[in-house]
Amino acid sequence: MADFTIGLEEEYLLVDRDSGALAVQPPAAMLAECETLVGGQVNPEFLQCQIEVATAVCQDMAEARAELVRLRGTVAAVAGRHGLAPIAAGTHPFARWADQRHTDRPRYDALANDLAGVARRLVICGLHVHVGIEDEDLRIDLMNQISYFLPHLLALSTSSPFWQGEETGLQSFRLSVFDSLPRTGLPERFESWGEYQRVVSRLVQAGLIEDATKLWWDIRPSARFPTLEMRVTDVCTRLDDAISIAALFRCLLAMLLRLKQRNQRWRIYANALIDENRWLAARYGIHGALVDFGKGERLAYAGLLEELIELVREEAVAMGCLAEVERARGILARGSSAHRQLQVYRAALDNGMDRAAALRAVVAWLMAETVNFEMPQ
Repeated sequence: MADFTIGLEEEYLLVDRDSGALAVQPPAAMLAECETLVGGQVNPEFLQCQIEVATAVCQDMAEARAELVRLRGTVAAVAGRHGLAPIAAGTHPFARWADQRHTDRPRYDALANDLAGVARRLVICGLHVHVGIEDEDLRIDLMNQISYFLPHLLALSTSSPFWQGEETGLQSFRLSVFDSLPRTGLPERFESWGEYQRVVSRLVQAGLIEDATKLWWDIRPSARFPTLEMRVTDVCTRLDDAISIAALFRCLLAMLLRLKQRNQRWRIYANALIDENRWLAARYGIHGALVDFGKGERLAYAGLLEELIELVREEAVAMGCLAEVERARGILARGSSAHRQLQVYRAALDNGMDRAAALRAVVAWLMAETVNFEMPQ
């Protein structure tokens, strides 16, 4: 069916294979070689130290995984020929944002001028998941309802516990950096596609944005495709964690559509309430608790994840991705990337390394884990 196709975009940081430092100005030949090998599926990002990949439109999660394996593998192989490596992490453990340079393209020049110092801090990488929904009003209706579950997905993805060489105490510091931009966070609630379009038109008419691509909400109707695009999550260091989160997001949307077809819907809660869960997810990740607003109490994330899996089981079976959905339990068992990074860091300190060496050990782990995946059978 046209609805519920899937596509993923991942942003990576490029690091020197020996020092682990960010590649402030990677060679142009590297990007050119990537573009030759995979066409328009690899692109530069705002900062020169970043690179983005985008899968083709996929019919199921197996196809999406195969695409992501191919793209990660291509970027890693090409980068390696230039002494570099990609790391899939929301932030770099010790890089200084002031040392980075933005990509010399008109769009990025305009962003740098418009957002000033806020833009220069964007040494952050996310996972964006597109799910095809042809009907525009349905896209808006599901966006209104799915917002409730965004903190649950964020918690699974957390991969940014460090910032400029310091432990931040957060599992997703990336979100704190990104929130300093305008037009971020949870979206407004819209009654229809028409109302959404009127808001976009007002912003364009006032000269505040050129188009809807400048709306950087946690979830948004894509301005380029007939999809609903989830953007709240950190990029996942483990490829299969990204696939699991994407499968959950896709199945949650399908579950909400099932409710709608039965004249039911998920209760809409105030953004102020969902924002509290968003903060808890960024701060504590999967080892904390989120609020069940139906019950009015904080519950351990482990129990909430089991509820999520049961909630979407019917859709996961129908779409052939139950294994991918249930694999989210593995994230809980082993820890998200943020937890694993902290474990590596503290173990290095316990073994007598100084902080700088311990942070380099984290980057080495990220380099290895980013390409630690099995090829499709």
